[in-house]
Parts: sequence; structure tokens; C-alpha cells
Amino acid sequence: MTTEEFTIESFYRVDEELSDVPKHSQARLYPSEVITLAFLFALKGVGNRAFYRWLQRDFRHLFPALLERPRLFRLFRSHANLTERFMATPSVFGVIDSYDVELIHPIREGRSARQVGRKGLSNRRWIVGGKLCLLLYQDGLVVAWECATANVSDVHFQPLIKRFEEEMIVLADTGFHAKAGDPDNL
Repeated sequence: MTTEEFTIESFYRVDEELSDVPKHSQARLYPSEVITLAFLFALKGVGNRAFYRWLQRDFRHLFPALLERPRLFRLFRSHANLTERFMATPSVFGVIDSYDVELIHPIREGRSARQVGRKGLSNRRWIVGGKLCLLLYQDGLVVAWECATANVSDVHFQPLIKRFEEEMIVLADTGFHAKAGDPDNL
């Protein structure tokens, strides 16, 4: 499957799920186009400038009403709530874990006023970045997720576990256990 075929297939599936979401009268892109582009951005795993150059160069013909880069990334943020529709439904058992994402080398910490992320310990070494916490159900699909800076412990993600207290039993490593007050389903 080529990248273009994958993009078209992804757009089709997103459009089917978001068929009831209307397009604003002044909008140039449909909500399903915005979510598809955000999905591609997440999969591509590059910075926003490199992604936008790639999108313009290779896929402008698929998205002729493509907005300028800053507006497109603002739309990603404003349409983020629509991604909840693509989460799996909870089952009896679930697994939760957090993953550290290093954004810059620790020696470069504090050099920029617009630094994203904080300094935290990951696998016995210092990183500057964030944490992504995923709650998966028994077949491995994502039920919910949350992110935070790298300086927080896994206990910070207990409210995510508590949201599914009546629906699922969540298995986790010992990092998610607090000294007092664990959720009943952990």
C-alpha cells in the first residue's frame, strides 16, 4: 500500500466516523479532513514545519483547500475532542503504562524561553520532555490517553484509571501505586 493509498483509506474511515459532524459555513476544511491530517502528523513523527512541507509537496492534490501552517495546527488543537470517537470501548481488563518522550538533550535545558517539557528521570537517566500514558484494553487498542511533563510520577495518571472504575480492572506496574488512595480498580 502506498502512502497515498493509506492516506485515502484513512480519510475514508475518519469521514465515515465523523459523518454527523457538520462543516462550519466559513471553514475551508471539513472536520474529517482536519482529523485525517492530524492523524498523519502524529504518524509522521516530525516537526510541524517538516510535516507541512511534506504535505504541500506530496499531498496538495488530495487537500486542495489546505490552510497555512499556523492555522492548520490551531485547527488540530480545536478539533482534538473529536479524536475521542476513535478510542476503543472499555472491556473487563485493561493495562496502563507511561512512556517517556525525550524532546531535547538535558544539556540544552533552559536555553529557550519557549521550551516544551521538563526535566525528569527515565530508565535511570535524565531526559527533558514529557510522558505519554496509554490505557489499553485486553486486545491492545487504546481506550484513553493522557500526557504530562517528564517530571511527574506515574501516580499523576491515577485519575485516568479512576475514570473507568466501574467498567474495567486496570493492571499496572508498581509506579502507579500511591502511598495512600489507589483507585479500587487498580
